Amino acid sequence: MTKSVLTQLFGLRKVVLLPALLLLFSCQDVQKKEEVSKTQPVILELISTDTSETTNTWLKSFIKDDDQLYRWKSHYIVYSQSGDVGTLQDSLKAVFPQFETKLYDNLYYNFNRQHCDDTTTAKEWEHTILTANLVADTAMQREYMNYHETQFEEWPELSKGFCNASFQQLIMFRNGRQLILVISIPKGESLDKLNPKTTENNPRVDEWNKLMAKYQEGIEGTKEGEVWAAFESIK
Repeated sequence: MTKSVLTQLFGLRKVVLLPALLLLFSCQDVQKKEEVSKTQPVILELISTDTSETTNTWLKSFIKDDDQLYRWKSHYIVYSQSGDVGTLQDSLKAVFPQFETKLYDNLYYNFNRQHCDDTTTAKEWEHTILTANLVADTAMQREYMNYHETQFEEWPELSKGFCNASFQQLIMFRNGRQLILVISIPKGESLDKLNPKTTENNPRVDEWNKLMAKYQEGIEGTKEGEVWAAFESIK
């Protein structure tokens, strides 16, 4: 768990912090790029070569209390329910120009408990966030998207599997070739424990997974044969 060192930072670097914070506050008046529904999660990806505890603490101090921060190698994810990460993106670009930023507000797939017989949802959720690339072939990319557009009608067994596994939500975003997958489960549960329930007496889920594998590949930095890279939560 990351320990807060903000007191030390402000004590040691106040000369550097003051202009940076003034610049941040001035950037907060920048017009939002596009209004996003507050009920729809939005993701901001930050790519930096500096993944030190200091960077983690800085980022935690910039995001809202109800937003969540995750990291995989040099990639950070801000998971926001507020839909206001566009302002955060502008602020971070101004204060940390060395960060590469990518906004994921193109929610193209959304499984939720409304697809289950039991529509009850847990009060608190935990999220697993993963990322992969689509293959470079544009025709195959279109096929992949078409499969997801018709999945609920033509592959209802997948929803059944997600319901059996107590998934609260499973959403996917796309920016260019890169995909972001968020799997939400009841707080206190384990995805390793729940995930096998998706395929119990349900071979079509395995069939789907094998079919989708030909459309996906790992992002830069993954190991050979690794497709989905998993982010870890920064508390």
